[in-house]
Amino acid sequence: MDCCTFCTAASYNIKSLFETLRTRFPCNWYRDVVHVEMPLENGLSDIFYFSYGTVVCWNLSLEQGFKLIEHLKAFEQQPLDEIESDAFTFSYGPVAKFVEDELTLPDTSALTKLAASQGLSQSVKLGAFESSLLKTYNQTKYLPEELAKRGRIPLSRSQIRKKMGELFIERNSITLHIHALASPDFFWEYPEFEKLYLMIVNELDIKDRTEVLNHRLDVVRELFEMLGSELNHQHSSRLEWTIIWLIILEVVLTLLRDVFRLI
Repeated sequence: MDCCTFCTAASYNIKSLFETLRTRFPCNWYRDVVHVEMPLENGLSDIFYFSYGTVVCWNLSLEQGFKLIEHLKAFEQQPLDEIESDAFTFSYGPVAKFVEDELTLPDTSALTKLAASQGLSQSVKLGAFESSLLKTYNQTKYLPEELAKRGRIPLSRSQIRKKMGELFIERNSITLHIHALASPDFFWEYPEFEKLYLMIVNELDIKDRTEVLNHRLDVVRELFEMLGSELNHQHSSRLEWTIIWLIILEVVLTLLRDVFRLI
């Protein structure tokens, strides 16, 4: 069977989403997660909406999932330019395991799927962060290269300010929502399901990927500081040249007045 995951926004207005969905489908509320049982031709699909902008769909193909998330636009806060998605297959068996994108669940309960969804949801959220930072890196990697090659950054003061603003927004958009990658509070209430969650976290390398993400955020911070230093340097250089030209003007005026008696 198919399982697909999506990250479409920084967050959802989860309460409004819950109130809307409950008028059409059976719904449950688990802290900041909404669970919907959606009837299909071949049975039921369990859909989990997470407040931090992700959706996990069980027994739903990737194509069906993309159609499903179209209704989310009214509830999205800071929607992404490009939707992040992933797809797996799953089945049921006596022992939970996760091998080569094939997940085996020990039973069909909603809580089991929710526990698994916590890890799958974090992975697709992390993927959205990774894609965003990669885009930023590709757009700015020439700046330190130019600084190393030419000793200066080929941007005007206004362009540097604009680039600094973009980097600040990018970094903040991630750091303000990175709490989504922490261990969910759900497992304080249901500790018996944490083992399944940790298995998925390990299989999807979420811990290592989070460390790499934090390192890349540090790189963005350093780039921001580098641009700030370049801006200060340009300002200081401009002041120095202004002072130099004022001194030259004063010398010329003095020569014209005292030596050539022209003024």
